[in-house]
Amino acid sequence: MLQQNTYQLPLTFEQIINLVKQLSNSEKLLLSKELEKETLNKKLTELLETFQTDELSLEEITEEVEIVRSQIYARKQSS
Repeated sequence: MLQQNTYQLPLTFEQIINLVKQLSNSEKLLLSKELEKETLNKKLTELLETFQTDELSLEEITEEVEIVRSQIYARKQSS
């Protein structure tokens, strides 16, 4: 299990890359997974913020869904 110590060091990107290269393969894999999680979380948050709106209520969305369902059903019946 990895110890969780917090350090603050002014490192350049190149220095970070050199440190990563010193990790074992299993540590690199763990690092990769952590970076992936962080990236996915950030993208999901951005996506949710993009679609967040106060302009539509759940009632309005439900009403629109029902209209579209009715249209689809009507088209199937006339075919």
